[in-house]
Amino acid sequence: MACALSGCNTGILDPKGPVGAAERTILLNSTVIMLAIVIPTIIATLAFAWWYRASNTRARFRPDFVYSGQVELIVWSIPTLVILFLGGVIWIGSYELDPGKPLSQDKHLEVQVVSLDWKWLFIYPEQGVASVNQLVIPAGQPVHFSITSASVMNVFFVPELGSMIYAMNRMATNLNLQADHPGEFHGMSAMFSGDGFPDMQFKVRAVSDGDFQNWVRTAQAAGQALDRTAYTQLAKQSRNVAPTTFRGVEPHLFDAIVRQDIPPAPGPETERGGADVSPRPGG
Repeated sequence: MACALSGCNTGILDPKGPVGAAERTILLNSTVIMLAIVIPTIIATLAFAWWYRASNTRARFRPDFVYSGQVELIVWSIPTLVILFLGGVIWIGSYELDPGKPLSQDKHLEVQVVSLDWKWLFIYPEQGVASVNQLVIPAGQPVHFSITSASVMNVFFVPELGSMIYAMNRMATNLNLQADHPGEFHGMSAMFSGDGFPDMQFKVRAVSDGDFQNWVRTAQAAGQALDRTAYTQLAKQSRNVAPTTFRGVEPHLFDAIVRQDIPPAPGPETERGGADVSPRPGG
């Protein structure tokens, strides 16, 4: 189970930030609470099967047995307590891990995320740069994400940092995350969105503050400017898009995408799609 949930060496059971660590705690606490029913049930099943075996002459068979208040008390009290404990853990966790709640009072990095077919666009409005399929953040600094979709509904998820959240057309959702230490993490789309879904993944690089500033300066000095024309070309369906950067991001581009001042992604250019887009010709 642990291997499946964590991808054997990375994932939700190997958190690299405060949100992921808190979610792992909730998962483990919930598992332990539920084992209060699972383990006694397994033990009781084995014990009853052994005690009431055909060769045990000491076992009493009572075909007239109908009701026992003590049995009813045990049967109903344990699940009730489990539900109360689980409800408390979930309620407290949901409040503490509100995606829109800032992680601290420290200065945060603002990143605007756009889900496209089939790639992720990350806009850094304060730095005036953007990247595709590559998210670079400073380690140890809170990051506030504003997330939307310019196509179908999708799900933004970085398992090691925590909190998958929906990306939806014509609205922006908020998420706060943080990477405690430098490292490279796996980001993904967690909702099927068409033929290119398997390739809709991205790298998250948590770097030192100095390395982050160097990356910003490099992005500002090279690459194509991200204006409405460049964005319209980027929004077209494409697969296996290599990580790239843009300089000179047009001001308020993200807001225009959310309000659909810029039309949504156009989808396939031909009526029946191409070789990589369903439905395929003749299908």
